[in-house]
Amino acid sequence: MSISESILPEFDHEMANTRKTLERVPEEKFHWRTHEKSFSMGALASHLANLPNWAVITLQQDSFDTAPLDAPAPKMAEAHSVLEVLQVFDKNVEAARAAIASASDEQMRQSWSLKAGGKTIFSMPRIAAIRSFIMSHSIHHRAQLGVYLRLNDIPVPSIYGPSADESAF
Repeated sequence: MSISESILPEFDHEMANTRKTLERVPEEKFHWRTHEKSFSMGALASHLANLPNWAVITLQQDSFDTAPLDAPAPKMAEAHSVLEVLQVFDKNVEAARAAIASASDEQMRQSWSLKAGGKTIFSMPRIAAIRSFIMSHSIHHRAQLGVYLRLNDIPVPSIYGPSADESAF
């Protein structure tokens, strides 16, 4: 079994759980935030919608610089509706899944680097970046979004088992 074949079931599972959580975000709460230093709910949902695209970047580029010295810093587009969040998410998941599925084991083992201002923040094999920088990063922010939902009395979906609001079975 190839590396791609072994990670796709986990990717599919995590992306489905993320979509379930994104579907719960109410548009009237897009500007709500837990703290002034925190993402607004809409910005957090937008970040989650954009994260799968990092798999494409990771597999198509040797590195990515969040603050390039010779160009403006890349900006994440913020969605303005739940429909837009879900459309961006679905498009990015589809592209990420295709990129992962078509990646060879050799490509997955090649080093990838995240940089800021030309300085390397970390370098690791692409497969490790996909698991940590994309999937675990998504899980982290999905959990944050679950807290946002809870604090606004919005039912939290079951993810790895029942939530206080719904059974997983």
